[in-house]
Amino acid sequence: MPRYRRGFDLAAAADQLARRDRKLGRWIRRMGPLDVAARWRRPFDPTDALARAILYQQLSGKAAATIVGRVEAAIGARKLHGDTLARVDDATLRACGVSGNKTLALRDLAARDLRGEIPSLRELAYMADEAIVERLTAIRGIGRWTVQMMLMFQLGRPDVLPVDDLGVRKGAQLLDRLKDMPTPRELAERGERWRPWRTLAGLYLWRIVDGAGPAKEPIKRSQD
Repeated sequence: MPRYRRGFDLAAAADQLARRDRKLGRWIRRMGPLDVAARWRRPFDPTDALARAILYQQLSGKAAATIVGRVEAAIGARKLHGDTLARVDDATLRACGVSGNKTLALRDLAARDLRGEIPSLRELAYMADEAIVERLTAIRGIGRWTVQMMLMFQLGRPDVLPVDDLGVRKGAQLLDRLKDMPTPRELAERGERWRPWRTLAGLYLWRIVDGAGPAKEPIKRSQD
């Protein structure tokens, strides 16, 4: 069973992308290298990350951070796990600003964590991308987009293209100077030439939309 490392050679990936796709290559040369490797070296806890992803959905970063801080204070811990979330009842979560749907999602996540169903970081290292998507989207409130963001930004998988993401589709529209944004299917077909570095292609598509600003994890949700 192969072991997947966290991260990949950004310079080599950019070089191959530029040679395979001249249009994208011009943007790569214009914007320069992306400094995302530091994200892949940070400590990462899958259950806690999924809980925070649930809390951040459909909220501004500031509002979500406030709610997360209240939840941490209520449970008396910084990590959101099955055992720590069990310290508070639903009414307390609601008082923290957690919606009813998100409360149900957190309860499902916590129950699965206590049953040992959430893969550890070590276990994730031996799972293929689609296997991770299938396992984690079984959790209430966790959709494919959320798992793809984990694959790209926390696990550093090299070949993930979130074709449902509006920012990525807009970037592809600007890249190819299209009248309309490509459909997810059209973008998936367009992205075949970017294999096996579709993650980096997606990062550049976000940058095309944002101009030449620093690469950052998007906060918009697509269809989750």
